[in-house]
Amino acid sequence: MRRILPVLLVALPVAAAAATPQTVTLAVQRMTCSLCPVTIKKSLEKVTGVKAVAVDFDKKTATVTYDPDKTTPDALAEATTDAGYPSSVAH
Repeated sequence: MRRILPVLLVALPVAAAAATPQTVTLAVQRMTCSLCPVTIKKSLEKVTGVKAVAVDFDKKTATVTYDPDKTTPDALAEATTDAGYPSSVAH
């Protein structure tokens, strides 16, 4: 028990320092059919740190919630671009 307590005391501040999830909206090009959002969503979900993805075909956007300690908006845009759908952060 004495060995566990110091480990817990060290681990608690690290857990509390975990980054707050961030959300970014990407403007996605080349979405032309109903299967495009499925492909885009799958490409984003493969990125480490992605928590949630919502793709809007009508607005040509993908809204992504992610862990900023594990990925970046640029990496997310690269994932869609690699899947054939160039994107950039929407402003």
